[in-house]
Amino acid sequence: MRQCSLLVTVVLCVGCAAARPDSAPTTVTAHSPAADPALPHDDQVADPAADLATSVNLATSVDLADGQSSTPNGDRPASDDSVRPVSNEEPATEDAPQSEDTPESTGPDSVEEPELIVPHPSDLWTGRGLNLDEVIGSVYQSYPLLEAALQSRNIAQGEQMAATGAFDLKFKAASENGPTGFYQTYRQSVGLVQPTYNGGEVFAGYRIGRGDFQPWYKERQTNDGGEFKAGVVVPLSRNRNIDDRRAELWRTTYERQLVEPDIQAQLIGFVQEASYAYWDWVAAGEKYRIAERILALAEDRTQRIRRQVEEGFLDPPELTDNLRLVAERRAKRADAARKLQQTAVKLSLYLRGMDGHPRIASPIDLPGFPRPEPVDETDMMFDSQLALEQRPEIAVLNFVQRQLEVDFAEAHNLMRPSVDAVVSASQDVGYPTSKKNDKGQFELDASIFVDVPIQRRKARGKMQAVQAKIAQLNAKRRLTEDKVVADVQSAYAALVSAYEQVQQAQQAVKLAEDLAARERRNFELGASDLLKVTLREQYSVESAEKAVDALLLYYRARADYRAALAQDRLP
Repeated sequence: MRQCSLLVTVVLCVGCAAARPDSAPTTVTAHSPAADPALPHDDQVADPAADLATSVNLATSVDLADGQSSTPNGDRPASDDSVRPVSNEEPATEDAPQSEDTPESTGPDSVEEPELIVPHPSDLWTGRGLNLDEVIGSVYQSYPLLEAALQSRNIAQGEQMAATGAFDLKFKAASENGPTGFYQTYRQSVGLVQPTYNGGEVFAGYRIGRGDFQPWYKERQTNDGGEFKAGVVVPLSRNRNIDDRRAELWRTTYERQLVEPDIQAQLIGFVQEASYAYWDWVAAGEKYRIAERILALAEDRTQRIRRQVEEGFLDPPELTDNLRLVAERRAKRADAARKLQQTAVKLSLYLRGMDGHPRIASPIDLPGFPRPEPVDETDMMFDSQLALEQRPEIAVLNFVQRQLEVDFAEAHNLMRPSVDAVVSASQDVGYPTSKKNDKGQFELDASIFVDVPIQRRKARGKMQAVQAKIAQLNAKRRLTEDKVVADVQSAYAALVSAYEQVQQAQQAVKLAEDLAARERRNFELGASDLLKVTLREQYSVESAEKAVDALLLYYRARADYRAALAQDRLP
């Protein structure tokens, strides 16, 4: 009733001023708290015995519908309807003309245009703070799992070196003695054997045989100075193009090359996870800012409601309800701070200092979301082809196929007959052991050794198994290529959808903010209640958080698109 009486008084005063155009206007000026120390500030109690004219002027000095201030003399035209409640259905699109000399009202009940609960992404992105490139650079430099993956290079290099050991120069020595019995013999020998890359070997050595040898083992006996011997073994059929030693060396060589795409695949996953953690942290920071802004609105409103309750314009439960709302929003801010800290801790697994230890980002480092950019549809086909060339899964299959080709060549080698040519030369030195000196002449031996498997089941079985493995690999290759293209298309679809969600969510935020601001203006005019204001602000918060979720979804899709194109690789 008191509010209705005040409104009637305003209308009557304005009507009287319109009925007496020839009379001099009476000016009642509302002083701001900063200009007049006698008036109460936001944290002081207003004088309940204030003059009614002052109250009328305070109610009419601010245009709550369009944000205009009163004229310099404090009066308004008779046609001014700024004291009407603002409609929540039709947004105000036109502002009434305002004098250039019109000062902005600074009364204690003046209402300013509220700050948006969530700013536009272009306003949040300042180029300062922690950016994604720093996090990715930290992953490249000091992420422990990447360091573990890099050790695969040393493992593969060690296995390759072990396979190379099959071609090492070999030293051989023997001492064979028979000191008892009818034939007492003493034989000593040393030699070197060098396997060759073409499947053969070169050998050289020295031996000496002394004692009484059996007549059928006279070749074991040498002159007193011993015997020098050298020779070469050359494969003519089997083991000429490939043998066990070369096959193992080639397999380990491909295994060493296969390590690189495996490391790249792990790096892509690490960067993708780091990007997720980074954008989760940014989103948590934005939600914390939203919680702070919505709390500030309730706290600012508390002082005004308290003053109006003390002046008798509002009932005390209105103040109690707003204090409850402040408590709830403080709890919401505390929960948002917890999530921000937790996401910062998770991000520290990827964000590391120069010493390699985790670095927890502070809220000061929060950069906000940059402006989303749409993806050109014409680039998708090019990106699909680029992904087929760069994805490590395809490279892995290529190296596995080369290993299987080595296995097949090795199995096919077993189908060939073993034909080895051996050429050796020997010369005894020293005092002859017999009067005929049959050991003193230079000797040259040439031999051929043949070994032919008749059924060749071992070779045919291995060839059949390898051929089946190659067929399996080709089928996996086709599916892998289809998956690569599908990953690019799926990531592109997610980007397009997320970009559209961002646009619509931002539009919803603007509409929700407009409705909340109008409801707050109506509450100041007495045409609404705190329940409606709370609901409007809650809807605005929900829209703002949905806009943050949409931005998070978009930049997660960006991370997926980057992973689908395999843009990360070590130099």
